[in-house]
Amino acid sequence: MKNARNFGLIAVVALVLSLPGGSSVLNVVLTTLLIAFFTAIALFGYRLFKEHSFTIESLSERQRLVLYVSVALAFFTFTAAQRLFNTGGLGVLLWLAMLGACSYGVFWVYTQARDYG
Repeated sequence: MKNARNFGLIAVVALVLSLPGGSSVLNVVLTTLLIAFFTAIALFGYRLFKEHSFTIESLSERQRLVLYVSVALAFFTFTAAQRLFNTGGLGVLLWLAMLGACSYGVFWVYTQARDYG
């Protein structure tokens, strides 16, 4: 019975996609899922910020600046991903370099914050 239900669900999805205008329905569904995904990430980030606000405020000015710039650059990188990917190989390398810089910035802040020296 479970297999028949799963097969029926896949058949309905295939039918919707094969109808005229099905690609526009798919685009709406995928856009809605993408918005929900990024909203969940934003809420998770807000919760982390609130839970660790004392730790973040105890960082030095320089460390907080590097942390905030790294997070902002990560948002910029994900926002510009489609344009960077459309430019070809150089855009992909730039995208990877920006994500690497973001990751290194957050890692640097983490290691500096845990250093007791």
